[in-house]
Amino acid sequence: MTHPVAHAPLTILEEFLLLALDDAAGQFYSIARSTLDCATIGAVLMDLTLRQRLDNDLKDLFITDTAPTGDIILDPVLQTMALAPILEPHPITYWLRQLMDEGEALREKALQRLVSHGILKRDDKKILWVFGTRRYPMLHDQEVREVKLRILGVILRDDIPSPHDMMLTALAQSCGLFRHILSEGQLNAAMPRIELVARMDLIGQAVAKAVTEIEAAIAMASGFR
Repeated sequence: MTHPVAHAPLTILEEFLLLALDDAAGQFYSIARSTLDCATIGAVLMDLTLRQRLDNDLKDLFITDTAPTGDIILDPVLQTMALAPILEPHPITYWLRQLMDEGEALREKALQRLVSHGILKRDDKKILWVFGTRRYPMLHDQEVREVKLRILGVILRDDIPSPHDMMLTALAQSCGLFRHILSEGQLNAAMPRIELVARMDLIGQAVAKAVTEIEAAIAMASGFR
């Protein structure tokens, strides 16, 4: 049996994709393409923030370091942001809209890397877990709790979230992912905790705002047809 090669901890984007994957169907849960694109960019901005390339205040997101991270998914986005005329701060929603067209390509790169890590495989246009269960291979010779178990611990058992999991929880909430993962009863019970954790992250809040605005614009455009 071939064992997967140990690799670096997964990014927020990679774990978001794993969280959004319907195991049984072998595809993403039913989430609007525009919402998925927005969440994808939000995840990349979160990853760049954790790598201390971006920072934000209550109003704006700004670049603090243009040095490459060494990540082939994150660095092109950072380079695009760094090429903007004058590195002045912009609201988070500005960057979400500027970069949304890259969403699908970024997801594809992240999925390819998950396949190369031995976590997922592609089969007849489906995306499946290699092990048949939601778990990871070894990460730097340590067992790491799979994303779904960690996030459920945060929202159902009040585990103290790491900055990574706080961002991931906010991202999942911003695109309505928890209604696919939890039963109606679980969701109702967990909602106060989910909203509390989601409010801790400004990028997640901006993604939620952008998703709401985009959905409203689409609905309005459809009404005029």
